[in-house]
Amino acid sequence: MFTLTEVASLNDIQPTYRILKPWWDVFMDYLGIVMLMVAIFAGTMQLTKDQVVCLPVLDSWQDSSTTQRPPGTASGIGTRGNQVTLTAAPTSKDQPETVVPFPHSAAIGQPQPTGVKTNLDFQQYVFVNQMCYHVALPWYSKYFPYLALIHTIVLMVSSNFWFKYPKTSSKIEHFVSILGKCFESPWTTKALSETACEDSEENKQRLTGAPSLPKHFSTSSEEGSPNQSTPMLAKSSVKFSTEKPVIEVPSMTILDKKDGEQAKALFEKVRKFRAHVEDSDLIYKLYVAQTVIKTFKFILILCYTSTFVASIQFDHDCEPNIKHLTGYIKFKCTHNMAFMLKKLLISYIALICVYGLVCIHTLFWLFRRPLKEYSFEKVREESSFSDIPDVKNDFAFLLHMVDQYDQLYSKRFGVFLSEVSENKLREISLNHEWTFEKLRQHVTRNSQDKLELHLFMLSGVPDAVFELTDLEILKLELIPEARITAKISQMINLQELHFYHCPAKVEQTAFSFLRDHLRCLHVKFTDVAEIPTWVYLLKNLRELYLVGNLNSENNKMIGLESLRDLRHLKVLHLKSNLTKIPTNITDLAPHLVKLVVHNDGTKLLVLNSLKKMMNLSDLELHNCELERIPHAIFSLTNLQELDLKSNNIRTIEEVISFQHLKRLTCLKLWHNKIITIPQSISHVKNLESLYLSHNKLESLPAPLFNLLKLRYLDLSHNSIVVIPLEIGFLQNLQHFAITGNKVEVVPKQLFKCTKLRTLCLGHNCISSLPEKIGQLVQMTHLELKGNCLDRLPTQLGQCRLLRRNCLVVEDHLFDSLPSEVKESINQETNVTFANGI
Repeated sequence: MFTLTEVASLNDIQPTYRILKPWWDVFMDYLGIVMLMVAIFAGTMQLTKDQVVCLPVLDSWQDSSTTQRPPGTASGIGTRGNQVTLTAAPTSKDQPETVVPFPHSAAIGQPQPTGVKTNLDFQQYVFVNQMCYHVALPWYSKYFPYLALIHTIVLMVSSNFWFKYPKTSSKIEHFVSILGKCFESPWTTKALSETACEDSEENKQRLTGAPSLPKHFSTSSEEGSPNQSTPMLAKSSVKFSTEKPVIEVPSMTILDKKDGEQAKALFEKVRKFRAHVEDSDLIYKLYVAQTVIKTFKFILILCYTSTFVASIQFDHDCEPNIKHLTGYIKFKCTHNMAFMLKKLLISYIALICVYGLVCIHTLFWLFRRPLKEYSFEKVREESSFSDIPDVKNDFAFLLHMVDQYDQLYSKRFGVFLSEVSENKLREISLNHEWTFEKLRQHVTRNSQDKLELHLFMLSGVPDAVFELTDLEILKLELIPEARITAKISQMINLQELHFYHCPAKVEQTAFSFLRDHLRCLHVKFTDVAEIPTWVYLLKNLRELYLVGNLNSENNKMIGLESLRDLRHLKVLHLKSNLTKIPTNITDLAPHLVKLVVHNDGTKLLVLNSLKKMMNLSDLELHNCELERIPHAIFSLTNLQELDLKSNNIRTIEEVISFQHLKRLTCLKLWHNKIITIPQSISHVKNLESLYLSHNKLESLPAPLFNLLKLRYLDLSHNSIVVIPLEIGFLQNLQHFAITGNKVEVVPKQLFKCTKLRTLCLGHNCISSLPEKIGQLVQMTHLELKGNCLDRLPTQLGQCRLLRRNCLVVEDHLFDSLPSEVKESINQETNVTFANGI
């Protein structure tokens, strides 16, 4: 036999699951325990007390008039008139019954016995009782306790099956664990307490008549809400004013590092759990199914149980068909447990009815409203976290169940669904970690001797950054929640900002400061839509660098917005995949001075927009797959520098048209596939710098050296064999590079270019160096490494400005120089180094 505790354990669940047990489930659990007690009590009574007592009906004896007893009958006690007789069993079939008279009862002082003689012995009574228990007693009277026990166990299992089914129990366990941690997290308390502070501040302002916070301003708790307008400026038509007051709400208490890390982990867990659970509605379906099963079970039990109440009676007529054993056909039987069982059955039916009504209420609750959708609208209204999303499917159903236990759980849980709340936590943790002292240690000086700070992969921009008032350049890279606050107005020396994959949000006051003070802006992005719209409103911006995809896959038009408001922009740098120059770039025509297009290998087909850039002085078209010099360039009469690096230009016959560009002084055609230089190159008389390195040149035309203003000539990494003698005409030449060619002889005429400062002859086939190299008294850099030289001319000592670290040559060649020459070069180096110190 089992105990009540053992059976009741079927109804046990983990204590933490109680938050998912609404009142009806708890009530049904208690009803189940009561029904279980009734079933076990009835079963115990039936096993220990239940019995049937039967007596034969004398009219059912087949031959009652004869004194001949049926075979096998035992002796008995009976009465004959007033005489008590003892009937002895016959010893043989033909022997008659012997009657022994007793003394009269009056003679011995006893009352005269009365009763009906049955002629049955004790064993026959036991046999008759057992037979009639199984024949005459209704089956429900015998099996009611067991049926009640089975039904109760089924109902108990059905009530908690969703907690124990493997595919749902894991989700429920995870949900309860996260919910408990969210409820107890210090971050939840701090976030909700700040909301209360904000509400009280608003009420105070309303009562005192103080101006409320303008809608276009956003506190940190409102970031990301649908109604806000300040974190990012949406349209170019938005007007700004710097005179509107900023009302600050009380800042939150800083969490310790442990609490902050735990809260961050909770945000991540909630995000992943939501993504996992919202995809299905298995928990909801399973709960509905078990409720339907319990309702059906209630109807079934009620239908067949109510019909058997009347069948449980105290007395029964029994005809067990055993007259050949007892001589009687009918027996009158009594069931001693009939009264108790009937009362227990009525009690059980009453409990089942209550249970069924609760099941019906549960079904009504399940289908009265959509439980696969959950709205945090009330939480959004009561708190500052207006971005808490609505959830669906199993996630929504679990939250509905929790609400039946305590709605405070859902309110606290919603804090961890809010991106604003998460951003707040990141901001607090970030400011706690990145103090002013730590940021100061990361400030460096760049090559332009400017103070620079580079922040990489942080959760946001620390507030202490805006206290670095002497900072000139700020670089923010891979910071998903970069937020520029009004405190940036303290950085009066800030002139340059870098946003690398960093969708920066700018408050109004901060924007007003940037609009008036920012001079250079670098934006690196993946899609053109990521460019903050406020960028197009920086009226005092001088330089704009955009790096990313400006072409949309679904729209071949360039996604740049109007640049009309950038009235002082001088330099525009586009590193993208353009197929044409954006047409709205003409908005910058009156004032744009430099245009740079780095195209990453995409062929630039349309350049007509360039014709309108009449004030352009510097143009760079890199890696645009150009095969010829674009004709639109020849309309740029103010062009001074042209760079066509890394294209597929094979011929430059159009170079004669450059004679119309009177101001062109620098032409860069390097890293192309140019084979020859046309004779007409001599018409570009104002050229001062010519870059032709990394091409396929094999010879140099004599007219090239008629460019008498040429100061910089780079012919390195070609296939040139001979340096023409006409090179001596270039009296203004200061830089000459012919590294990585096939030159065998250095002409003496080269050394007539006495203004040469840099001479690069490395990696050729030069076997000797003329002694006239000593005429280059202004030379500071000489490269000879990678040739076939066996010695260096001693006249190198006459190059007084040449230093050892700028003499690129093999060590053994330098060691071959006379000691006084080596000492002279080394001494110059030491003197220069000392002077530098």
